[in-house]
Amino acid sequence: MRGEFQSIKRLNQEHYCQSVAEEIKMQALRFYIGWDSREDIAFQVARQSLERHASIPVEVIPIKVNELVDKGLYTRDIDPLASTEFTYSRFLTPSLAKFDGWAIFCDCDFLFFGDVQRLIAFQDPKYAVCCVKHDYSPKDSIKMDGQIQTNYPRKNWSSMMMFNCAHPSVKKLTVETVNSETGAYLHRMEWAKDSEIGPLPTEWNWLEGWNKKPKNGYPACVHYTRGGPWFENWQNVDYADEWREEAKAYKTSIIR
Repeated sequence: MRGEFQSIKRLNQEHYCQSVAEEIKMQALRFYIGWDSREDIAFQVARQSLERHASIPVEVIPIKVNELVDKGLYTRDIDPLASTEFTYSRFLTPSLAKFDGWAIFCDCDFLFFGDVQRLIAFQDPKYAVCCVKHDYSPKDSIKMDGQIQTNYPRKNWSSMMMFNCAHPSVKKLTVETVNSETGAYLHRMEWAKDSEIGPLPTEWNWLEGWNKKPKNGYPACVHYTRGGPWFENWQNVDYADEWREEAKAYKTSIIR
């Protein structure tokens, strides 16, 4: 009788775990992608490639600074050193997500080859944020469409961030803080303790022109941090053909 009870208990536990796993799998993974008026095609390719490879529901939300300004959520002055329109507004991601659950931000100059469902395995509640911890020093002084290439500690860590939005340290990123704090405070993640910054594998923010290409297959996502094939002077970067194919598929889809 006792053995039968234990078997029933084990089956109930397995059923519960399976139900929780299925519930997590069916919840839409929120992805906030920076949008720049000069790079709409980059955003569209990032969004399409992300959705195409995803095995779970994903909700892709563009971070458009003009819309944030209209809503009174973004009031910073224009920074002449900012290379994109979302240089600082990216840190509004947790606020836009209502400081609830997990939400991911990435730049628009990404091309996805991997299934973002795999990122769920890295959602450890002890971390405020997870990212690829690059030790990156740019080789070029100019990037993209003539923008000055800047260098600073933890560069590119903030180009792909998985926020634990309800974490106390993440809750420091209020609208007021994002609009008033320095770029160093925000991008170097000084709002979180070092022990609260979790690691992601390099393949989830693979820097074109810096990281070595894998011997087989593709990185989970390619980051054209120097400039991508949508710019005239960056046609021969790694995985340029794959990006152009994705762009062609997108353009075909909107004509139909």
